[in-house]
Amino acid sequence: MSCLQPLQMRLARERASRAVSVHRKRSRPRLGEPGTDDADHLEGKSDPTLTSLLDTGAAVNVLPYGVGTQLGLLWDQQTSSVQLSGNLASVEARVVLIDAAVARFPPIRLAFEWARQDSIPVILGQVNFFMEFGVCFFRSRFLFEVQPKT
Repeated sequence: MSCLQPLQMRLARERASRAVSVHRKRSRPRLGEPGTDDADHLEGKSDPTLTSLLDTGAAVNVLPYGVGTQLGLLWDQQTSSVQLSGNLASVEARVVLIDAAVARFPPIRLAFEWARQDSIPVILGQVNFFMEFGVCFFRSRFLFEVQPKT
């Protein structure tokens, strides 16, 4: 049985990269770090804040095509392709790494399967969202709690 819940997440435009790229240093603070707030901008553009679907039954994190292009990703530059499963089995996908600020926690590097389809939500699944965060569900109160792993 899986549980589906929405969760706010901000993706860092400048930090989207190919799975094989080298980690670049930045001189200014990343979103979600002390000294930043929701009004901060990178390169004159705000990073997208999204409502993501927290899906305990999803094997991987999934990113819709349009969100990837908003982050500056270029499909042809992503060389690691993957096969999605379930309802998305026929959709072409590529592996990307993105720094994401989940709720008010510091940004963390998340792996996404960037799907070449827009009619899907951002999905946070077992790899690697549930590997990086502890989630406690309170079903009777329609609540959940998210904490970074310690």
